[in-house]
Amino acid sequence: MERPAWAPQGIDLTVPSVSRMYDYYLGGSHNFEVDRETARQAIKAWPGLPKIMQANRAFMRRAIRFAVQEGITQFLDIGSGIPTFGNVHEVAHALDRGARTVYVDNDPVAVAHSRAVLGDDRRAGVVSADFRSPQDIVESPEVEELLELDKPVVVMLVALLHFVEDRDEPRKCVAELARRLAPGSLLVISHGSCEGGPVRDGGAALREVYSTASAPLVTRSKDEIAQFFEEFELVEPGLVALPHWRPDSPLELEDPVVLGGLAGVGRKVGLAE
Repeated sequence: MERPAWAPQGIDLTVPSVSRMYDYYLGGSHNFEVDRETARQAIKAWPGLPKIMQANRAFMRRAIRFAVQEGITQFLDIGSGIPTFGNVHEVAHALDRGARTVYVDNDPVAVAHSRAVLGDDRRAGVVSADFRSPQDIVESPEVEELLELDKPVVVMLVALLHFVEDRDEPRKCVAELARRLAPGSLLVISHGSCEGGPVRDGGAALREVYSTASAPLVTRSKDEIAQFFEEFELVEPGLVALPHWRPDSPLELEDPVVLGGLAGVGRKVGLAE
């Protein structure tokens, strides 16, 4: 397989990547045939999957706008993936030119392309790190340079946690991140779930497809997803289907497929560590 110029050396082009599959769903060009073929299988297993990804991006934009309206302009986007139009820093800068963003991902393609997109933008940076090692994230030079952790920060775990297995203790990782945050910080989560969606097999066929990718898919119940907010107070309207979180306009009839994901924003309360 010929390696494109933008593909870093050392990555296995035969293993589908969840971040490159996501790029494909959103119409991006930084993916390989193995990613596209696996993504097509995923869409067959869960028809309308790209619509969920679009609904997820729309939720992300609304959450950023909410944060800026709350006066918070520092963003830590973990599992940020491959940049596509309407990235966190672009949305935030359109609302506040002083907003600062640090992207975090463990996919070499995502990290390399993010750095290329950001160029010399001094208000944004990229960290090659894994959500499962929170200390590596918060103590990275980029976070220390760009973010003031003694002031409120928005931690974004958008479409990430459903790629972290329970054996990797994701709740513990979220709690460790929360411990490092100042009161008033926000936690933004979107997560795949079979509750409310049209899939009848509990997502088994989709999980089978993702079992061949760089990370397995873990669909959780609403109660299980809510546990990630243990260190936070959910803001209205709570943990809801993606389109139902503070929609821009009154909802009309919607495709049931976009209900196959839940989203919420929590605020840290209490005293700083």
